[in-house]
Amino acid sequence: MTAIDAGAIGVAGEAPARVAKYRTCRFTGLRIEAQAEALIKVNAVAAVVFLAIGGLFGLLVALTRWQAVHLLGAEWFYLVLTAHGANVLLFWIIFFEIAVLYFASAVLLGARLAAPRMAWLGFVLMVAGALMANYAVLEGNSSVMFTSYPPMMASPWFYLSLILFAVGALVGVAVFFGTLMVARQEKTYDGSIPLVTFGALTAAIIAVFTIASGAIILIPTLLWSLGFVSNIDSLMYKLVWWGMGHSSQQINVSAHVAIWYAIGAMVLGARPLSEKVSRMAFLMYILFLQLASAHHLLAEPGLSSQWKIVNTSYMMYLAVMGSMIHGLTVPGAIEAAQRRNGFTRGAFEWLRKAPWCNPAFSGMFLSLVMFGFIGGISGVVLGTEQLNVLMHNTLYVPGHFHGTVVAGTTLAFMAMTYLVVPLIFQRDILWPRMATWQPVLFGIGAGGISMFMMGAGTLGVARRHWDTTFTDAPHAFEHAPGAFLMLGLNGIFAVIAAIGGIMFVVNVVASILVGPKLGGAQTRPLTFPLHQQAAEAASTYGSHATVKLPGTIILVGLFFSAFVLYYFVNWKYLSELWLFR
Repeated sequence: MTAIDAGAIGVAGEAPARVAKYRTCRFTGLRIEAQAEALIKVNAVAAVVFLAIGGLFGLLVALTRWQAVHLLGAEWFYLVLTAHGANVLLFWIIFFEIAVLYFASAVLLGARLAAPRMAWLGFVLMVAGALMANYAVLEGNSSVMFTSYPPMMASPWFYLSLILFAVGALVGVAVFFGTLMVARQEKTYDGSIPLVTFGALTAAIIAVFTIASGAIILIPTLLWSLGFVSNIDSLMYKLVWWGMGHSSQQINVSAHVAIWYAIGAMVLGARPLSEKVSRMAFLMYILFLQLASAHHLLAEPGLSSQWKIVNTSYMMYLAVMGSMIHGLTVPGAIEAAQRRNGFTRGAFEWLRKAPWCNPAFSGMFLSLVMFGFIGGISGVVLGTEQLNVLMHNTLYVPGHFHGTVVAGTTLAFMAMTYLVVPLIFQRDILWPRMATWQPVLFGIGAGGISMFMMGAGTLGVARRHWDTTFTDAPHAFEHAPGAFLMLGLNGIFAVIAAIGGIMFVVNVVASILVGPKLGGAQTRPLTFPLHQQAAEAASTYGSHATVKLPGTIILVGLFFSAFVLYYFVNWKYLSELWLFR
């Protein structure tokens, strides 16, 4: 049976399904359906566009917080901060995640896309919502920042735009679920779905909860802005909104962990040490990870102590356990693959001789390290009720999620793009040397942003205040001198990250438009080659044989040592507030 025949035969005597057109990737052997390929392309392009827009706004925010520059006035600062949050936390990431869902289902499973017309409708709704949101913010009536807490009120267009975007994303998620069903019914794969697809499934399940939370709170807020609802309870809004605002970042975590596994498989031939254990870690994300949103509500007097204690202790530990499992299994799978590839000397030859010049690998590994050491450890600190008092509503909070969303998710998505361009767009990377250095530069910048924002927050710098010096305030307030040093270093590293971001956008766009062609009769090899078992490792169920992993054990030991040390340093800071002698 040919690929086209398989897409044309109905299921169990039903009417024939849509005739699908496929091509076979000459680098991986994966068959790629035309509609899925087109939708991956447009979602990836839209993602990069909104990353460029959001990154520009982010640079302006950082240069304003840098007191020596203090670029923007108060009105523009809050406008730009709102635009930055919407473009990078929602639009860039979710567009890319929809592309990842289509790749993990249609491409890795060799299936046709379930409902391409619905997928295109979802894409149009997402684009319309993203453009409308930017218009509403830039118009000047919606500077409510990412959280948009009442009683601050935005333009009705702002709330409507987020609803449209959410509906479009939900349509994309539904198409992903449908594609999994098509692949199962048409038997395009054997056994269980591969781990990368399972990770994408985890992200999609969390996305349903996330988008539902957004709809539950944004629809009445839209009616409030139109005058049909007289009041929005602020505590109720915060509780439900963070079901969307923080859980959207849990979609990111699931997606970028799936990308870690995918890049390890395609670049090195890495397979999970244990499929069952890795899948259990993803399942723990579904069951517990959304509860991490509680750390934004620990200072709210309207929530009971019992609710706070349960969410910030027992439940949080279960969510953290899932990430710790991935923190062992991802580098463990890489080490096992490298040792099988012949790098067996000592504890770290596998790491020293990894393909660091390949931006897909270097970006993935930097994402793994910084997400764990910066975003993960600081997240546990913020999620501890007593310690949260030290950092709540300071710059520590955005410092933390720059460690997760920027150093973790964004860097992983950038790394994956270096595979998407040749495999989906069928163009090679135009400037390989720039691509080699780009993840390193962006990673250094993103890591510095996160560290120095957390440093400023630890010294008490407010999270959302335009002027750290509180000029002309009726009551003077003086920060420790180190706070301004931290903000200055944050500005410098924001510039470094911006340069890395510009390198990424320019190289990717140029490669898509004029990069060396890889399709058709072209026989050009990839500049950044894939492993010969890339397709099998990424698209089939299976585990590595048990091997000794001394390098991974040492790295995990270093992580736990840093974790314990930083955790108890923060308890020491807290004890100093008690003034015990």
